[in-house]
Amino acid sequence: MSPEHYQEGARPENWANRSFRLRGTRITEAQQLATDKFWQDFGIVPDHKIIPSEIFPASENVIMEIGTGMGEATALIAEQFPNTGFIAVEVHRPGIGSLLARINELGLKNLRIINEDARIILTDLMDDESLDAIHLYFPDPWPKKKHWKRRIVQEPFMDLIWQKLKPGGYIHIATDWVAYAEWIQAKFDQSPKFEGGEIPKPDFRPLTRFENKGLNKEHKVGDFKYFKKS
Repeated sequence: MSPEHYQEGARPENWANRSFRLRGTRITEAQQLATDKFWQDFGIVPDHKIIPSEIFPASENVIMEIGTGMGEATALIAEQFPNTGFIAVEVHRPGIGSLLARINELGLKNLRIINEDARIILTDLMDDESLDAIHLYFPDPWPKKKHWKRRIVQEPFMDLIWQKLKPGGYIHIATDWVAYAEWIQAKFDQSPKFEGGEIPKPDFRPLTRFENKGLNKEHKVGDFKYFKKS
């Protein structure tokens, strides 16, 4: 079965604004081949309750990564932490194909992929206090003011992840857009449900080609870690 649950062009029923841009459906031959060969083994069709502890019964922790891009960082992080289960949520099929190829190349057993808007997965298909952490790396900054309402870091999203994180769980966010970094800090500083702030770039988060392009343009990359308050 192919990852076709997310219908491109449809609007999420439970959210007024999409937090991501759909960048088209062009998929390379290699990405399609990886999808055809490996989706059945590593893909999760979101038509049922998603229970992390059942997907990874032997894992010490389970982390959801929201938006994997082409999957470079996702796969390398999963390789570093074989005892942690990773649920990657992505809407772009080329990125899914690329990540499936990386899973195969690295022989990963601790990574699964869902093709859907993460907010719908969290709202409709996951129990509260079921995740140890959430990774949100380089979300779309929606730089124009008229589009700020589309930024994923908003109060409803923060309330949602607070519900889904286990006690002491955290969200780790990275962005190369200074204005969005300031937005993230302001939103979380105002929240009574989280504590934390900016942190040094952790060694486990690899420098991807996307991030390196930003650094070459003199973009400042910020990492932020916020823990769920009881």
